[in-house]
Amino acid sequence: MYNELSNEITEKIKSDNLAGRSFDFSFKDENALRRNLNPHDEASVWRTAFIRDVDKILNCPFYNRYADKTQVFSLHKNDDISHRSLHVQLVSRIARTIGKTLGLNLDLIEAISLGHDLGHTPFGHAGETFLDEAYREKTGRRFFHNIHSVRVLDKIFPLNVSLQTLDGIASHNGELELETYSPKPLSSFEEFDNRIENCYVDGKNVFKLIPSTLEGCVMRISDIIAYLGKDRQDAILSSNLDFSDFEDYGIGVLNSEIINNLIVSILENSYGKPYIKMDKEVFTALNKVKADNYRVIYKNKVNKEADFIAREMLLLLYDKLLLDLRNNAENSPIFTHHINYLTKPYYKRLAPYEETEKNQIVVDYIASMTDDYFIELFDHLFPSSSLKLKYVGYFK
Repeated sequence: MYNELSNEITEKIKSDNLAGRSFDFSFKDENALRRNLNPHDEASVWRTAFIRDVDKILNCPFYNRYADKTQVFSLHKNDDISHRSLHVQLVSRIARTIGKTLGLNLDLIEAISLGHDLGHTPFGHAGETFLDEAYREKTGRRFFHNIHSVRVLDKIFPLNVSLQTLDGIASHNGELELETYSPKPLSSFEEFDNRIENCYVDGKNVFKLIPSTLEGCVMRISDIIAYLGKDRQDAILSSNLDFSDFEDYGIGVLNSEIINNLIVSILENSYGKPYIKMDKEVFTALNKVKADNYRVIYKNKVNKEADFIAREMLLLLYDKLLLDLRNNAENSPIFTHHINYLTKPYYKRLAPYEETEKNQIVVDYIASMTDDYFIELFDHLFPSSSLKLKYVGYFK
């Protein structure tokens, strides 16, 4: 079931394109703000402000690690199951499709999309929950992957990424859907830093973040569109489910149907408008599809036992790495694989990374890990432990 744009909107888009008409809702490159006035980061005729952000993100050392980070299903040796690397590309593609039709800044959309999950932990949202638990117990502060994605690009690697890209990344919360997304103005890094700090001290504030640009709003809804149907595909590949296990609420059951029909509704209701919106019936269907995914997939994952084991492993790792820091055990992997990795002279910092609060260093290290690295590090540090995570093999 593939909906199509109405004749009215189709002809309007054609007419505007032929006449060269555009709407003044896109974010202009010349208004991009950076923390540091570095001549090397100034836009040129061939590398605009947000193209530079895309390049910074693609070349961030942690970008490589998307390839072995869980999207939803951990511990499956199945090359067709999504990892974070594919997810961010799908988000970028969907968001750029919407953004192009709406006349928005595609480079800003791409930068936000590719960077939005850099702070994600191993083992997906389960890992995020476990790390938040450990960090909060030790410090009272919270861990959220979207806020940590900002930290990766702004503090762990001080890459001088624009305020608009960082704001879109922080505000991308794919667990909170809205019928209408209207940008919330953001004027300075000082205001942004206050918003971020408020999320560390009170988790409720993370759900109040709204993107400051239409580009950020497009990416936020595209994050949801990208995973709704794809998670169903992955669930079928990793279990005994079939598409017949999912209800059809009017926007389709297949991944391609869901993507197409949500995009059509957004374009119908957002073209030429200073907000991103879908019609009420489609928004209601989106919520039902998401609830269906929770019922069939997320709350009924086969590897619940694996999640319990991963939690116990993470809590042990956290305490061990924190002790190594306090004892200045320079042969520990937290020094040799993390701190030493981040103390290169070309990362210009206000203060040396090793002076960072110790719990934050542990959080930075664990959040940066891929699934495989986490498992191997635990086995390295706790060789006699009975806690083991086992992969479901290709032929099981």
